[in-house]
Amino acid sequence: MVEDVRRALMEGRWPVPSAGSVVTDWPARLPFHVVDGDGEELTPVSAYLRDLMLGNASPLTCRSYAFGLLRWYRLLWCLEIGWEEATRAEVATLVAWLRTARDPQRKHRRSEPGPAGSVNLRTGEPSPREGYAPRTINHALTVVHGFYSFHGRSGNGPATNPVPDSAQRWQVLAPGQSLEPVPIVQRAPLRRQVAGRAPRPIPDTLWDELFAAMGGDRDRALLAFYVSTGARVSELLRLTLEDVDWGGQLIYVVPMRTKLRQPIPASPDAFRYLGRYLANDGLPAPGQPIWRSRRGESRPMTYWAIQRVLRRANERLGTTWTWHDVHHTALTRMAGGERLTAAEAQTSASREKVSGREPEQTG
Repeated sequence: MVEDVRRALMEGRWPVPSAGSVVTDWPARLPFHVVDGDGEELTPVSAYLRDLMLGNASPLTCRSYAFGLLRWYRLLWCLEIGWEEATRAEVATLVAWLRTARDPQRKHRRSEPGPAGSVNLRTGEPSPREGYAPRTINHALTVVHGFYSFHGRSGNGPATNPVPDSAQRWQVLAPGQSLEPVPIVQRAPLRRQVAGRAPRPIPDTLWDELFAAMGGDRDRALLAFYVSTGARVSELLRLTLEDVDWGGQLIYVVPMRTKLRQPIPASPDAFRYLGRYLANDGLPAPGQPIWRSRRGESRPMTYWAIQRVLRRANERLGTTWTWHDVHHTALTRMAGGERLTAAEAQTSASREKVSGREPEQTG
């Protein structure tokens, strides 16, 4: 029976049950916890997440790893296998299932006017294929590998990490090799190949069209601030009135890496639309985010709400733009209007990390 379930999972014919959840209101001092179907804490997961946080990981990293391990536990529950009994066969089942399963987060990220894998004629961007993206699969393997590496050092779990490693990679990372050019190494088994893609800023004509398709002054202000500052979406969503310097045309953000408040210049148009938005909708309470929902009860905008802002514009235009495309547009404009190559964009992202601001990531 278990082998039949395993084969059905690998062929995409068997759903993984939605047992367990990631919770925040737990007595222990962790931002996120994983519980089973009965609401009981998964102590092996909490121990690993606690070690992760001691290594100065951000709460969002803890959240990402918590959901990754919940997905892993759900698969093991489906196969009726304990976490300490997992082998490479279960990891291979996870990879095969992720390649065929429907990613539930895609409905939040973008509109998909065409079938899976088709190319949008206006933006030139292909629609996501069925299954999880290669980067997501690789991230899932990284999470599970780190979980078993931690428990392996503690003497728990299987004797061998079920997630295979690349022997060449460990040779490259050996001490004394830091001054040598980094060679291209073979991927570890089960890892997916991630195709490189040159950054793609939105052309000026299509940018004007996108800006006009925004639903109001709030959405135009958000778009203008994002493209003129290059700030992360999460940084913009935390802005309060105290973070806005109207006279200096600056906003103050707190980057995830440094946790230090720093000023960023923004365009006059961004402040103009922000002023119009606040004049029409009213000022938020002191210390509260300036971006508020406009449907139902007034409350701070969430990450998924700002995703819906862009998705509604895409539905009007028949496009598939993402906030990552807007970020590429911001980098291109900061580079003097020249189109960035993939190498230049990587250099820009590295400089952002050095300065304490991580480049925008998409899942």
